Amino acid sequence: MIHKDMLIEDLVQEYPKLIGPLKNEGIVCLACGEALWGTLEAQALEKGLDNIDDIVERMNAILSEADGDTETLKQQIKIDPAKLS
Repeated sequence: MIHKDMLIEDLVQEYPKLIGPLKNEGIVCLACGEALWGTLEAQALEKGLDNIDDIVERMNAILSEADGDTETLKQQIKIDPAKLS
């Protein structure tokens, strides 16, 4: 789960799947080569975005959907642990 005070560097490292969706939100300085980007909120404000709470909510929804997809996939595969020994 992300939050608006999260450092962009940490966000990119922990949740690389959010790079595209954040770019779509207008936070495009994720792979520009700057050494430090600051917090998600600071980047949003720098880009003139004042809906950071909405952005965080949408990004967390994306992460939740991805986690759900993983669980669905695990349930569909159903590996018998006894067969792994």
